[in-house]
Amino acid sequence: MVTLKLILAISAIKNWHTLQLDINNAFLNGDLNEEVYMTIPPGLLIPPFLNAGTQPVCKLHKSLYGLRQSSRQSHTKLTEALLHDGFTQCKADYTLFTKGKETSFIALLVYVDDIIITGPDLHQLHQIQQTLHTHFKLKALGPLKYFLGFEIARSSAGLFLSQRQYTLQLLQDTGYLGSKPAATPMDPRAKLDSTSGQPLHDPSQFRRLIGCLLYLTLSRPDITFVVHYLSQFMSAPRTPHLQATHHLLRYLKSKPGQGLLYPSSSSLNLRAFSDSDWASCPITRRSTTGFCVFLGDCLISWRSKKQPTILKSSAEAEYRALAATASEITWLQYFLDAFCYPVN
Repeated sequence: MVTLKLILAISAIKNWHTLQLDINNAFLNGDLNEEVYMTIPPGLLIPPFLNAGTQPVCKLHKSLYGLRQSSRQSHTKLTEALLHDGFTQCKADYTLFTKGKETSFIALLVYVDDIIITGPDLHQLHQIQQTLHTHFKLKALGPLKYFLGFEIARSSAGLFLSQRQYTLQLLQDTGYLGSKPAATPMDPRAKLDSTSGQPLHDPSQFRRLIGCLLYLTLSRPDITFVVHYLSQFMSAPRTPHLQATHHLLRYLKSKPGQGLLYPSSSSLNLRAFSDSDWASCPITRRSTTGFCVFLGDCLISWRSKKQPTILKSSAEAEYRALAATASEITWLQYFLDAFCYPVN
């Protein structure tokens, strides 16, 4: 997802064209390298020349949905087609492919059967689309507007990324669409632990909610800390944990369309900020690290995570936070080298 946000940020800053493609029945395109057999499908007539009592099988020449190797073989075939067309596969993220430089630069991002292509020359993007159509059956979905639950709106001011429809559907499914909005993601007076309150009769409800909220954090940094904090109690949730989750749902009701703005006037400077507390967790006494990374004014990566060990001083906690941020910056800088544009 950091790759996706980085591509969207650069395309907004550079005013690149962005198109979306969809591969029809992607897993059926893979070639099998092993001998794979399957039982006769129901309704298929068995040839009469087979001996009675035998158990006939089918030998597969192409991958099918349900095979463990289907996704790998499908991606391998797409990769081979792109490399043959002159693309270079990024070593930092194997789902990213780049080609050309300057005005002929093209970036292509793959997620299973969804493809995003972006670059300054719209004619070249259409040529890539036609080339891929010779290898696979494609749907040309036009300019990028909706991708993996993300809504992308674009104007001369920049690009706005949100999960508004996903949020409204979540509120409707949980019955909080008509609830009273809350001003903050979490009650600042709430102190959660693993012993207070009654155990939930059905913990699966709490776990489903946390799973849905974790995906929402991909465009909502304002709820990241709270969701990660509540996810620590998924093994044995109690009533205060569920109440805190309901409070978070009421906060989402107040701002269902909040997201990320990537302005077109932004620079291409990488900036990072980090911080940490000291022994804030009352259960484990571990510290929590938080950091965020910007490309100019575009927020592309953030995290709130409990540190793996117990530290003896606040200085050591801060050192761990800086080390985590430096590692993220190094990875992003290496990743940005795949784009043939200078990035400071």
